[in-house]
Amino acid sequence: MNARDVMTKGVLTVGPETPTRKVAKLLLEKGISAVPVVDADGVPVGMVSEGDLIGRDVNAREARRDWWLEMLAEGAGLAQEFLDHVKAADRPVREVMVAPVITVGEGTPVQAIAELLETRRIKRVPVVRQGRIVGVVSRADLIRALARTP
Repeated sequence: MNARDVMTKGVLTVGPETPTRKVAKLLLEKGISAVPVVDADGVPVGMVSEGDLIGRDVNAREARRDWWLEMLAEGAGLAQEFLDHVKAADRPVREVMVAPVITVGEGTPVQAIAELLETRRIKRVPVVRQGRIVGVVSRADLIRALARTP
């Protein structure tokens, strides 16, 4: 089984200058957790997820803890860093996206995709054909494929 067999098609994308607030609304309206960022030619240049929009502390991420839980712990008020981050909601997505984006081809075996997601600690990967996105394979897509396998 390959990427083309399990990928989600009809992927929504945004440009690098799209305001983060607009991306947040798109994720909410479509019930998705991330979207690829493409340049003017439709070539993937990054990926932006819910986590990228709310921000995170590198040390907390390494410890596999959510930074916002630390800031709100023990009844403390909201940290200024968090408040500043929320106020900057109209900055361009290029400032928060993960780049460069990791992609796979349509013929990439699902086993290789699963290993890539695990080793790179990512949740999804765009599928490209001739440099353009034709789908996305997420962990959920892999689970669906596993469930269908006899």
